[in-house]
Amino acid sequence: MAWSKLLSRKRLGETFVETSDAEIPAQNRTSFQRDFDRIVFSSSFRRLKDKTQVFPLFNNDYVRNRLIHSLEASCVGRSLGTIVGEEIIKRHSKSLRDYIASDFGDIVAAACLSHDIGNPPFGHTGEDAIQEWFKSARAQPVLQQLNLQQQADLTEFEGNAQGFRIITQKEKQADRIGMQLTYATLGTFMKYPRESLISSETFQQYQGKSTAKHGFFQAEKNLVEQIAAEVGLIRRDVNSAWWCRHPLVFLIEAADDICYHIVDLEDGFRMGYITYEEAETLFMTLLKEDNLEYLGSDLLDNIKYLRSKAIHQLLLEAKHVFLDFESGILSGEFDAPLTSVIPSANSLKEIVDITRRKVYESCEVIEVKVAGYEVLGGLLEEFITAISQEQLSKSYLIKKLLPNFKADDESLDLYKKILKVTDYISGMTDSYAVSVYKKIKGISLPRGGK
Repeated sequence: MAWSKLLSRKRLGETFVETSDAEIPAQNRTSFQRDFDRIVFSSSFRRLKDKTQVFPLFNNDYVRNRLIHSLEASCVGRSLGTIVGEEIIKRHSKSLRDYIASDFGDIVAAACLSHDIGNPPFGHTGEDAIQEWFKSARAQPVLQQLNLQQQADLTEFEGNAQGFRIITQKEKQADRIGMQLTYATLGTFMKYPRESLISSETFQQYQGKSTAKHGFFQAEKNLVEQIAAEVGLIRRDVNSAWWCRHPLVFLIEAADDICYHIVDLEDGFRMGYITYEEAETLFMTLLKEDNLEYLGSDLLDNIKYLRSKAIHQLLLEAKHVFLDFESGILSGEFDAPLTSVIPSANSLKEIVDITRRKVYESCEVIEVKVAGYEVLGGLLEEFITAISQEQLSKSYLIKKLLPNFKADDESLDLYKKILKVTDYISGMTDSYAVSVYKKIKGISLPRGGK
């Protein structure tokens, strides 16, 4: 892969190439800054404010939601991308003379900002709930009408694939096709550039982090083909829609992992599941002999300070690993999370293990997970039945509740109709999902009057 192609400023759905940023007056936004702004002003991004990160949102106004996590990851991603970009430009000065270090930072920041935009309500449990419903006996009459690839899209439903669908098609203004982000940002967004169903013989020949999930649905497969061709991704298998990662994916993954694990430790302390002594000790294993003269008597302030120092330390380690493995990343041979090979990898794993045991398995977190299965499973049952069993009187009424289902959509094939349902449900906030579920189930009824 070549950096000059990987950093394409061309936009999906447009036939022209934007003016080189080097030719734009300094007061104007660059192509990649425009990507960032388009994501910020999208309604899908705004709805992340009421989507669970780990803790239920109604109990504490301090802990992070998906919106805050995305913003924090974006900040770390911008810093990481920029310091990496400085060195990459030095190494490839001839081919990258039209780029500056902050271009790398802006691309990574935009991709980080949108990395959770397709996540359904109730955190990762929402993904599990959707997968399990489509694997259940109730869904089989519907699934049997789809091909195997379409079935896999649903039984292995992925927030990453839903996010790609949102930014490339569903979230749009005027006559745009999706947000029309640059190919560089779209390539960086795809953490898992493969389709959902790949033959076991092919799949078993390769082990790497990018195989863990799929990153797009069959409905968007042609768009991924375009993006991969434009930025020059390496195809892993000629018979499958499966590519090596865009190199900058490793930076958004690192920014996400760093924020997720370090911030969950801080939130766990705030919620009382992790003691101050435990949190301080875990942070100190990352910081080692770093200068910590600002620690004082306020325990909360100390944890905030240690959290910021830990993030900075991990960011620098991720930068060095990326630069050390640059050639392997560009060739597609390197496919591991940066945080798994940094010097502090074992210390970070210890933090993950403790937060998983003490935070993720806490009673109130489990309550949210159980509610997610009940609510999303119930909504899928009602809406999928409505679009697939149209002879039922109730189906006619339920379809009226699908705001994105129009009269013309009756002519769509079943797979596309189902995606209309998953678009609607995955786009819900936690509170809206509960509200719709209660109304459809008759648990609560809308009040009359104006």
